Amino acid sequence: MLSNLEGAGLPNIPRPPPSKEKQKENQGTTDNAAQCSVTSIYHAHIADSSRKVTATWCKSLVNHSFTINVENPSDDQCPCTCKIDLKAWQFWGRKGLKSLEVDGQRVDVYWDFRQAKFSGSPEPCSDYYVAIVSEEEVALVVGDMKTDAFKRTKKRPSLVDAILLCKKEHICGKKLFCSKAKLNEGKHENDIMIENSLSGPDDPEMWVSIDGTAVIRIMNLHWRFRGNEIVTVNNTPVQIFWDVHDWLYNTSGSSHGLFIFTPGVPDSAAHCDSDGCNTYDSPRDSQSVPRFCYVLYAWKTE
Repeated sequence: MLSNLEGAGLPNIPRPPPSKEKQKENQGTTDNAAQCSVTSIYHAHIADSSRKVTATWCKSLVNHSFTINVENPSDDQCPCTCKIDLKAWQFWGRKGLKSLEVDGQRVDVYWDFRQAKFSGSPEPCSDYYVAIVSEEEVALVVGDMKTDAFKRTKKRPSLVDAILLCKKEHICGKKLFCSKAKLNEGKHENDIMIENSLSGPDDPEMWVSIDGTAVIRIMNLHWRFRGNEIVTVNNTPVQIFWDVHDWLYNTSGSSHGLFIFTPGVPDSAAHCDSDGCNTYDSPRDSQSVPRFCYVLYAWKTE
């Protein structure tokens, strides 16, 4: 429960971030047995209703795919799904269109990955778009080529802006885990780096860095394997929760640590549900704008 987060941001801890060479050495790759994935959950106005839209990028040794699901409350057993195989595609498949039926209404999904650029993550870092069109409006655009998406669909933007509720990511690595998430009001995503030292003569330790600055140092993880603190990122308070119990005590092989980053002042009424998205205790609170939450599963591999 994130509403119990306490503490204050630490001063800049005198530990320099690892070099690029060390990052490359320690950072897990998508060739690990565990599957790396990135999932973004949105609220968008589709087919006369506000619906949850889930966009998931998955990559393993044998698979690389993108799946988008549109919530369909009238038939929970049959979600409206569009899946694209990103590994086996031919050039003609990199740009496409698929129509779905959501509560009896047509919903079109447009995509263009012809120039998409990747940088270690299953999710492209630039030069692509996925657009959802409903009722002659573009309800949601995923990716950085929004202008191209509007030109191709020839539809106007929705009067109701889509809201990013949550981003969840599974990363594989040994001692270092690197990711990106937007933790403040800036235009760009923030660089997140988690480093651990679990073996050796000293007590196990862990560091969390944001944009190259170490904001949290956890010493003696045997006693502090679970906890939370509040730090400041570009004048924005960010709540950070961690649980790395399995890193220390899981002997089954691959194990993961859980990290949750929530920008904003702590809200006593807010909780995280099973999707990692914030919910609220009272009806009045439920009418407010949901707070964004970034959830990172750091899978430690040998």
